Parts: sequence; C-alpha cells; structure tokens
Amino acid sequence: MDIKRITSGLLGFPLVLIIFLIGNKVFVDIALTIIALLAMNEYLNAVSKVAKPVRWVSYLSCFAISLIHVIPEEYLNMVVTLSVPTILLILFAQVIATDMKTSFKDLAYTFIGIFYVVFFIMFVAFINGMPNGNILIWYAIIAAWGTDIFAFFIGLLIGKHKFSKVSPKKSVEGCIAGAIGAVLLFLGYTYIVNTFFGMNYSYLYFAGIGLILSLIGQIGDFAASSIKRFVDIKDYSNLIPGHGGMLDRIDSLIFLAPFAYALFTLI
Repeated sequence: MDIKRITSGLLGFPLVLIIFLIGNKVFVDIALTIIALLAMNEYLNAVSKVAKPVRWVSYLSCFAISLIHVIPEEYLNMVVTLSVPTILLILFAQVIATDMKTSFKDLAYTFIGIFYVVFFIMFVAFINGMPNGNILIWYAIIAAWGTDIFAFFIGLLIGKHKFSKVSPKKSVEGCIAGAIGAVLLFLGYTYIVNTFFGMNYSYLYFAGIGLILSLIGQIGDFAASSIKRFVDIKDYSNLIPGHGGMLDRIDSLIFLAPFAYALFTLI
C-alpha cells in the first residue's frame, strides 16, 4: 500500500475544503489560476522532450481564469469564444515573427496544452460560479477523486485483469469499482444536500450523472497517462508525494469538468 499517496491525499483535502468552502468566486478563480500555472509548467516540461512549445503564450493564458468573474457576465461568452481564435492568431504571429523557427508542431503542442489545461480548468471555475455552485462543485470533485479512491483500493485488493498498456497499473476491476463507487458517493451526497441544505435533487438523475462523469474522468486519467507514455515519463513532476505532479492529481477532474458543467445546467 502506498502510504505516501494516502498521506498526501489526506493532507491535501483540507486545502481543497478551504478553497471551495471559504473562498469567494474571485478567490477560487485565483487559486485555480495558480493550479493552472503549475499544471501548465508540468505539461510544457513534458512535451519539451518532443517539441518547443511557446511558453510565454501558455503561461499568459492561465491568467484568463482569474478574470472569469471579473469580466461582466453579458460579455463573458463572447470573450471566451473569441479567446480560441485569438490564441491561434498569436501563435501563428509567433511563427511569422520567428521566421518559422517556431514550427507548426510547436504551435500544435502549445495550443493543445492551453486547451487541455486552461480551458478545462476554466470549467471548474464556471461550475463554482453557477447557482448553488458551492454544492455542485463537490459532485465534480467526488466524481473524479471518489472514482480514484475506489479504483485504487479495489484494484489493489482484487485487480487481476489489466485495462490498458497506457496505464499498466489500472485494472478492469478497479475501473468498474471506481464507477460504482462514484455512483454510491453521488447518492450519499445527494441525500446530504437534500436533507440538510434544502435541495430537491433527483437521486436517479444524479446517479446517472455520477456514472457518466466517472467514466469520462477515467478516460481523462488515461489521456494524461497517454501523454506521459508518449514522452516517456512516469509522472509530470514530484510536487505531490505519492501522486506525482499537479497534472497527475487533477487530470480526471479537469477532463470531466466541461461535461459536468453541461449536465448541471440541465438541473
């Protein structure tokens, strides 16, 4: 059993509680910006083995998260929509300015990193800013980390069938247990918010959301692992003992966040 993994997880949970329970929207956005900068740095270091990503654009894009609840709401959709072609415009301008010393390959890795890290984390901020966002954000966190916990322990106990060479330690049994565990946690959390916070959420609807988000989060975990396999690294960094880097820890959460946001808007 990985004691470092369990210990760092237990120590990190109070920090997450402080950020999302005590902090207001702006505080959360700033915290997510810092997380994005750490994750982006890990991603850039990883892909630097196969390309030369445009670091200044990548780092600068992270600060957009801190502006989400500063920009007037009526302009936010337009700003977010225009940010995609604007980033591409800047990157191609970089190619021209460097007389193609920045290649299309470098541009592609940079753009994917911005989309993968910044835009996905941005949806965590969007969820937190929704009506009852302080309640809904925990569904996203439970879907990601609850799945991880059940998959890790059940996989450790009875996992015999390897799922994919993308992530050799993951088992079919662990993945199934992760999905079931997420659904059970969603039902328990729904009972708590309905009973003690005056909500009237459908158990069936949230059980379905729990299953969907758990499966998406697991794909997100494999996605992050596939990048690591491609550049031949074990972890993105050693920032969090037993877990690797920031991106290792949040890969499933940020991958499921856009889908969680879409499903929560249907409530």
